[in-house]
Amino acid sequence: MTPTLVRQHLPHAGAVPRADLRARARDWSEIQERMLVPLFEAVYERLDVGPATRLLGLGCGSGLALLMAASRGATITGVDTSADRLVLARERLLPDGRDAHARTSTRIVDGSPADTARADAPRYTVLTAFEPIGCLAGDAEGLGEQLAEATPLAERGAAVVLVGWGPPERCTTASVLRVATKLAEPLRAAGAWRPAHRDDLEQVAQRAGLRPDGSGRVACPFGYADVDSAVRGLLSTGLFDPAITATDRVQVDKELAEALHPYQRQDGTVWMPNVFRYLIARTP
Repeated sequence: MTPTLVRQHLPHAGAVPRADLRARARDWSEIQERMLVPLFEAVYERLDVGPATRLLGLGCGSGLALLMAASRGATITGVDTSADRLVLARERLLPDGRDAHARTSTRIVDGSPADTARADAPRYTVLTAFEPIGCLAGDAEGLGEQLAEATPLAERGAAVVLVGWGPPERCTTASVLRVATKLAEPLRAAGAWRPAHRDDLEQVAQRAGLRPDGSGRVACPFGYADVDSAVRGLLSTGLFDPAITATDRVQVDKELAEALHPYQRQDGTVWMPNVFRYLIARTP
């Protein structure tokens, strides 16, 4: 749900995607982030998130999932490494005029999970990692690093929510994401797209020393007003960064628009059904 639907991986050290990161963060916040709202709602309902919940959102991005938890009364902390997205998260969660209680029950941290630690703070009861893995090579390892820092901050038996893309045959967007792999092939990027594997989440939980405690699948269709909005939304995920580096933005925009054509309706809107899977695990 870090900066992206999956955490950004650049094709080689020192590479910088040719993109306006501030505009991309705005596209994520205004176009793409809301696609995962059904997932957020399903998880919060299942865990009964409410006033007794102390939640840490890993890779919180521009904060929509945190806002939904706060609306249920939860005390929330979000952490990310994208300064541009965190600006938007603070606008959402810490606007001028919020009452004193709201300000003290919400924290937005720029850095790693370990940077959220406070000696006087109670341990978290829920950890969420809403950025779906199982789409980029290496994304599971990145999530594992975050969990290694975050789980010591949670109380015993706390819920840890891991999210992954569903099977490619259940995710229409998979066919569009293959464009990223094709265009990035000259660089053989380590962060190239790959199909989701059935046990991605369980393997992450096992390596992190977590105990699986249930799972579910949630339909999260990607719907856009037009092809331009779809291109902007998908680019905001960071999945196409290796392709942009290997070719250029114009080429990526062109091929992405062509790949979206089969999913454009007569009224110009774009609709792509997807299924995402979540795993609830428990800290030891």
